[in-house]
Amino acid sequence: MTAFGGFSQGGGQGPASEINMVPLIDVMLVLLIVFMITAPLLTHAVKIDLPQAASQPSEDKPETVALALDADGGLFWNDEPLPAEALGQRLREAAARSPQPELHLRADQGTRYQKLAEVMSLAREAGIGKMGFVTVPEP
Repeated sequence: MTAFGGFSQGGGQGPASEINMVPLIDVMLVLLIVFMITAPLLTHAVKIDLPQAASQPSEDKPETVALALDADGGLFWNDEPLPAEALGQRLREAAARSPQPELHLRADQGTRYQKLAEVMSLAREAGIGKMGFVTVPEP
């Protein structure tokens, strides 16, 4: 008996339970050929001669300068009171240091934006490259 049944008129036999393996083998052989062709392409690498670097990471962390502004317009340089006239000179001195310190601005909630903008402008004119704002998260 064949896999699809025969031409005989005898109806005494039950349905055939054989699986035709030829199409499955054909698919397997096609996949085998495809993988044999693509496998060498996946392992292809370009040989290049990379330069060797011999440097150590920098251990120097730039110091930070905390500049605080209170609601009345008072300035505090690292928690020490600072007259408004001396701010420009202090910022220029800080900008001239190597590595240049980071300026952390802390402002009271009641501080006028105009005062904060003036301080930021002075810092930019003095040459401060890194400036950030310090805030207190709400509980």
